[in-house]
Amino acid sequence: KVCIPAFLRRDHRVHWQGSRVWESSMKELFLKLLVFLFFGCLLGIFLLQKFHNWLPEKKAVLPEPENKWIKGQNDRRDQLNVSCLKEAPSSSEWRLNNTVARQLFVVQRLRLIYCEVPKVGCSNWKKILLLLTLNLDRDPSEVDQSEIHRTMLLKRLSSYTSQQQMELLNNYTKVMFTRHPLERLVSAYRDKLLHNEPYYSTTVSNQIRALFRRNINSTKKVTFQEFVQYVVTRKHTDLDIHWKPMFALCDPCNIHYDILGKYETLVQDAKHVLKRIEAPESLYYPNTKEYSSEKRTNENITWAYLRELSWKHMEKLKELYQMDFSLFNYSYSIKNETLL
Repeated sequence: KVCIPAFLRRDHRVHWQGSRVWESSMKELFLKLLVFLFFGCLLGIFLLQKFHNWLPEKKAVLPEPENKWIKGQNDRRDQLNVSCLKEAPSSSEWRLNNTVARQLFVVQRLRLIYCEVPKVGCSNWKKILLLLTLNLDRDPSEVDQSEIHRTMLLKRLSSYTSQQQMELLNNYTKVMFTRHPLERLVSAYRDKLLHNEPYYSTTVSNQIRALFRRNINSTKKVTFQEFVQYVVTRKHTDLDIHWKPMFALCDPCNIHYDILGKYETLVQDAKHVLKRIEAPESLYYPNTKEYSSEKRTNENITWAYLRELSWKHMEKLKELYQMDFSLFNYSYSIKNETLL
């Protein structure tokens, strides 16, 4: 058994006690350091937030095409608002007309309201609306062109109560598309009066022949001059939706549309509509036409038809579509040639 001297045992005990004191001091120092760092981080976060608030707010930089499109929309809206104040001041007692409500189609799932304006690509738009309503992932060009205007699956705003109508109008994305009034008129004549559509090639055509032909038994197709004479002599309220003024179909002076599309910029505007409502990325605006063998009505074709008209009929057309020209910023000219 080893015998340790007393002085060595005492020094060992002192050394051990000194180590415990040192460890205790280091732990205390470490805890203080942690507390200091914690409050230092909190102070740093607070100062960074304050500094960020003092900095001038940076606006998100949009791509040039996006900026150009937004500016175009603002210009269209400004033109519409100015013309509405001048031509058709709104009333605090305004109520949605049922004929307008029937032109408004609703897709509740995507909170969308689309105003149907015939001869402004509405058939293709209704194909898109149908696919969105049924939540189908299909190519819109595959939807049957002949059935799209007869289907009962598309819901109109007129099917809702008055209170629901106003709630939807105040909260949904609202879209309408326009086209040059005279080009739209020529397109309506070509599609409806020159083809064998049951209602237009018989009922409407017979009405026109009876009004403007001496030979009531004549079966020749209605001419464009006869068609225009028929249109300008009808009451505005009795006009067919295919040539009724666009403002009367959608009431843009009282319904504030979020996107004002145009036939002239149809593809670009359609992309923004689909993006705005967060439609499936695969969905697109189709380029289908009912009478695919015919060339689409354009400026050249429109001008060729308008040259057949008398000055008197041109004056009456200008008067009939005056609001459309003003509200939607269309000039009364085709191919850079002033019509009057």
